[in-house]
Amino acid sequence: MDPTNSDVRLHVHRWGDGPPVVLVHGGILGGREAWRAQRPLTERWTLLAPDRPGHGGTPAAGRQDFEPEARLLADQLLDRPVHLVGLSYGGIVSMYAAALRPEHVRSLTIVEPPLFGIARGNPAVDWVSAATRALIEDPDLSPAAALARFFDVEGVPVALGEPVPRVLIDGMRRLQGARPPDEAAPPMELLRAADFPILVISGGHMESNEIICDAIAEQTGAERAVCAGMGHLVPDTGAPFNALLEKFFEQSGAA
Repeated sequence: MDPTNSDVRLHVHRWGDGPPVVLVHGGILGGREAWRAQRPLTERWTLLAPDRPGHGGTPAAGRQDFEPEARLLADQLLDRPVHLVGLSYGGIVSMYAAALRPEHVRSLTIVEPPLFGIARGNPAVDWVSAATRALIEDPDLSPAAALARFFDVEGVPVALGEPVPRVLIDGMRRLQGARPPDEAAPPMELLRAADFPILVISGGHMESNEIICDAIAEQTGAERAVCAGMGHLVPDTGAPFNALLEKFFEQSGAA
């Protein structure tokens, strides 16, 4: 199935009241689970958390692929001015989507996107890039084994219990076979030239992520922040991350 097919509709979780904020999840957890720590923002903002294809209430549409998913996101949720926030693989999706609908992006926040290509040649980045591609493409790796390796490679500070929660197994199964993020090359010049402000956030836990986020900020003119404490699961820091978002939204002048 082509993810740009008009029959594919994103299931969107909606909470709160106020200016709209679109939250795009990463490769494992869907919209409801990935943004659970952002519920306090609902006092002032409308949170719209789509399930990317194959997650939650959105039907699968072939393999995960940031480019067609970006078109889907742009068509269905960037049809009006919004603050756009993307986590991990969803950060790459959000960068592409923002470039497609810049007139409807009030601000863009990118959280630890695995945009390996922007720093290709750096040993730390190249190692994580190769390890990520290997676990995505290994047909003999069970979802449980792949998940454990993913947590280790990407810096997820969560111990997997027994049995592994079904939502994590299902999410890993969707990530296996995805288009590897090292193939991503969002239009950085378009993002730099856009009228909306950009914030790039990392978790301060892994050298490769800091290098990638620094490079994105340099090439787009984005603001840069570090929100430490939960490794790659930066939104799970809760209050510190939410405070960063709110301050940035308000500074954008279009709250």
